[in-house]
Amino acid sequence: MSTNILKTITVVAILCSAASSAHAQVTSAKLEAWLGGYREAWEKRDAERAAQLFTDNAAYQEMPFDAPKSGRAGIREYWSGVTADQRDVEFRSQTIAVNGNTGVAHWSAKFKLASTGATVELDGVFVLEFDPKTGLCSALREWWHVRGG
Repeated sequence: MSTNILKTITVVAILCSAASSAHAQVTSAKLEAWLGGYREAWEKRDAERAAQLFTDNAAYQEMPFDAPKSGRAGIREYWSGVTADQRDVEFRSQTIAVNGNTGVAHWSAKFKLASTGATVELDGVFVLEFDPKTGLCSALREWWHVRGG
């Protein structure tokens, strides 16, 4: 009887381990797919699409000393405002590292301001944390610099 219990515990442990590892790790491919969705949202200036990349209670930290935007509603509102004057957006990104549920990426963007016609170039880094169950971003922190504008 103890052999059956031991076998059952072993099988359950293996299944639990396989189930959790299937969701727990961010891979370079998963991060690249997420960054592709971010690119699409920004280039189309689609605040709803951007918000859908995040969990319901995500934190979006654009500036290190500002309070993060909270949840999808906060992210949607931020994106609606920040992209309103942008035109001809070009976004590029490259994965730097993935570890557990965290991804780090370098990104750059170039766009024109509709109000002035000025070209703006941004260069930055994301540190992204992902929800292991949904694969959505639960926290975004970014640091960026601007060349013009």
